[in-house]
Amino acid sequence: MVVGTSTLKKTMTYPELSKYELAQKIDHTLLKPTLTFADLERTCEEARKYQFKTVCIPPAWVEECVKLLQGSGVETITVVGFPLGYSTSEAKAFEARQAMDRGASEIDMVINLGFLKSRKLDLLAFDVESVARTCGGTPLKVILETAYLTAAEKDEAALVCEKAGASFIKTSTGFASGVPETGATLEDIARFRKILKPSTRIKASGGIRDAASALAFLAAGADRLGTSSGVAILHETKSEGAY
Repeated sequence: MVVGTSTLKKTMTYPELSKYELAQKIDHTLLKPTLTFADLERTCEEARKYQFKTVCIPPAWVEECVKLLQGSGVETITVVGFPLGYSTSEAKAFEARQAMDRGASEIDMVINLGFLKSRKLDLLAFDVESVARTCGGTPLKVILETAYLTAAEKDEAALVCEKAGASFIKTSTGFASGVPETGATLEDIARFRKILKPSTRIKASGGIRDAASALAFLAAGADRLGTSSGVAILHETKSEGAY
């Protein structure tokens, strides 16, 4: 089984989950640049039907998404500094504040990869701290964009971001290009679970398109899955669950 473009050599033990329990691990994602209101309506209707944990959409659509999901129990989340991460820390914090004021329940921010690769770890920490302070008790997922990082950089970035206030370490935007692996890998999830505190959660995103992959990422240590293929994943799942 290929997950992203990587597999774990050891035997995976998949979690036993009902369809509802699996749906509650999924951030139903709609981040394409040509997103229309009709796309948003369809995605929110899917989220209502299948009871996904959240719908993840661009900041400009937060208010509309909150309205469409009202009364469903599905939360609205959005992205900050997305997808390249090189806007200023102050701009990211403002974006997060505005999104929360408009109803966003979680924030997914992209780190400044240049800070990490320049060994400006104080600036990297400040980048995350700025948004974490703004978020307060709102969960903050910090996207490392692992496709561009060495193994050592992944470890360092995860630990710096955890200390700076990340609620989740997230693998990918799904927009990386020009590298062999552009999304989440099982190895990265396993390595993060090994080095992070138990209280720091992990979100796998990028390239998760089928049920076997979804369950493998959860077995490797992911707490949440970011995917635009949630409906297809649940249709493949044999376990039962009421919606």
